[in-house]
Amino acid sequence: MLSQSHFLSTTPSKALPFSHTSLLTRKTPFLLFPSFKSPQLSFHTKTMISNSKLSNPTDSSSLNHTELDHFAEVGNKLADAAGEVIRNYFRKKFEIIDKEDLSPVTIADQAAEESMVSIILENFPSHAIYGEEKGWRYKEKYADYVWVLDPIDGTKSFITGKPVFGTLIALLKKGKPILGIIDQPVLRERWIGISGRKSTLNGQEVATRTCTELSQAYLYTTSPHLFSGDAEEAFARVRDKVKVPLYGCDCYAYALLASGYVDLVIESGLRPYDFLALIPVIEGAGGVITDWKGHQLDWKASLDSRATRFNVVAAGDKQIHRQALDALQWQ
Repeated sequence: MLSQSHFLSTTPSKALPFSHTSLLTRKTPFLLFPSFKSPQLSFHTKTMISNSKLSNPTDSSSLNHTELDHFAEVGNKLADAAGEVIRNYFRKKFEIIDKEDLSPVTIADQAAEESMVSIILENFPSHAIYGEEKGWRYKEKYADYVWVLDPIDGTKSFITGKPVFGTLIALLKKGKPILGIIDQPVLRERWIGISGRKSTLNGQEVATRTCTELSQAYLYTTSPHLFSGDAEEAFARVRDKVKVPLYGCDCYAYALLASGYVDLVIESGLRPYDFLALIPVIEGAGGVITDWKGHQLDWKASLDSRATRFNVVAAGDKQIHRQALDALQWQ
């Protein structure tokens, strides 16, 4: 297992190595930032305690532990490769291109995705790939295993120099996410969720916290401007009930939720590559993530699949998840 001194001594120019042997180790009560020491503070109160006893409810009975370890090992290699590319472009000058939906894309997005694709093709030629930038890659229309990639979730944060974006990596088995990785390559933080196991941050177990009342919840969403129409009104109903609404974290908000620092994340219009990697991480930390009706998030990847939009709500505690759904009143 890599020691904290290793994280602190790692130079910015090199990718931080991760090993599947460090996936299940001891629990930490606070986030570890590799570039500096975290303050010795406890963020848990009487009403906000760890949910570490909960584990990922995804059925993993048909999965071999050796296979899962191998998938996680390759997933780490994907995140390492993407992170190396992204750090080379972070806070540098490059061309920004607007896609058809007016969302920005950069050479960093494209190069990071290609770096991951090459590793998957080398290790798992029978697996399909669905990437944000290039879509479906496989000779057949369907595959039992599909890697779903978002090289930079939060491109707007990336291009404005704010390190709350992340690389999202999911592995689906017959449509179900069995592996999820949220990687913040600048801060060198990596959350890993594996079906049937507890989620980790840099090899140490994490857990959501208990928060039983919506009025005491800290809520994140990327931007209030991303809601429109009925969705805007639904979000406002929840926002007006929470203790503190916060903005601007992209996928990093879900990672903070898994680590027990945020209670609720609500977003509208997410694509499958925006949320599939989040599911194993949040569930493996004891949290809940569904659509606005409380239904399981489900998307079947294939050659003919379109990356449709979903409304997503994630909570660290089942009670405020239920309260948030009641406030959303989504039909």
